[in-house]
Amino acid sequence: MIPFFAQAPNPIIRWEYFIDEWDQIRRALVEHLELTIYAVTIGLVVAAGLSAVALRYRWTVAPINGFTAFLYTIPSVALFGILVPYFGLSRFSAVLPLAAYTLLILVTNIVAGFNSVSPEVKEAANGMGMTPTRRVLHVELPLAMPYIVTGLRIAVVSTVGLVTVAAIIGQGGLGRLIIDGLRRTFWTPMTIGAALSILLALALDGLILIGGRWLTPWAQRGKSAL
Repeated sequence: MIPFFAQAPNPIIRWEYFIDEWDQIRRALVEHLELTIYAVTIGLVVAAGLSAVALRYRWTVAPINGFTAFLYTIPSVALFGILVPYFGLSRFSAVLPLAAYTLLILVTNIVAGFNSVSPEVKEAANGMGMTPTRRVLHVELPLAMPYIVTGLRIAVVSTVGLVTVAAIIGQGGLGRLIIDGLRRTFWTPMTIGAALSILLALALDGLILIGGRWLTPWAQRGKSAL
C-alpha cells in the first residue's frame, strides 16, 4: 500500500511539499489562528454588551435574538462580498463577518447562564450586603461560567471552520492552501490545510475546556459527587 501511494502521480500527501513549503504553511496557520482569535474576541465583547442589555431590559431579548439570528443566516460568501467593495481585501473584511457569526451562539449561552442563577442565590447575595456589580462579578458570573464556556467552545470551533471561507478574499489562512490545492488539482496542500484546520479546532477546544474546568472547579466536584 505504501509503495502505491509513493508512486501515485498525485498522492493524497507529499511529505517533501510539507518540508519545502513549511514557511508558507506556518504563516497560513498563524494567520488562521489570528483571525480566529480576533473574531471571537470581538464577538465576545459585543455579545457581552448585548447580553447585558437583554438581561437588564427583558423586552429586548427577542429583538436581540432576532438580530443575531438574522446575521447568522447570511451566507458567509455573500457577507464577505458585501464588505469587500467598502473595505477592500483587508483583514477587517474577514474579521467583521466572522465576529458577527459568533453573536447568536455567545449571546444565547451568556443569557442562559445568567438566567440559570436561582433567585434564592441572588437574594442571599443581596442579604450579605453585596452591591449589584459585586453580585454579578462574584456570584452570578461564576455560576454562569459553564454556559459561557460551552458557548465559547462552539463559537471557536465554528469560527475555525469559517475562517477557511475567507480565503476567497485572500485572508483565509489555511483556507488558501485548500483553494490552492483545488485550483491546481494538487491534493497535498488541500489535505494539509484541511488537516491542520481540524487539529487547530480540536486544540483550541481542548484549551478552552481545560480553562473552563480551571475556572469552575466546584462544577467538577459536583459531578464527581453524583
